[in-house]
Amino acid sequence: MLFVCYPKCSTCMKAKKWLEEKGMEYELRDIKTENPTADELREWWTKSSLPLKKFFNTSGNLYKEMKLKDKLPEMSEEEQLSLLSTDGMLVKRPILVSGDKVLVGFREKEWEENL
Repeated sequence: MLFVCYPKCSTCMKAKKWLEEKGMEYELRDIKTENPTADELREWWTKSSLPLKKFFNTSGNLYKEMKLKDKLPEMSEEEQLSLLSTDGMLVKRPILVSGDKVLVGFREKEWEENL
């Protein structure tokens, strides 16, 4: 499993603790220092069956500063993927990639059901 997170994020810390309590092994990747590529994001988005907007960290400062709430509806999916790949702080986290499952954000019940 690949666990993509921002170590200072409280939600990521909760998810990491949950994984460790369950005894699950994972590879940790810091989203700020090793941002996902557009190709990775495209693959994860496809596997997740989520709307692409769910991959954006809508509560983040960068999202708000860039006024993406207004811009995203006018952007193509390729433009959105390209934008997400420019800065890990734009990407919702944590992301857990396990085989053909991709979970975005940490909702304990959802993780429990899917892992």
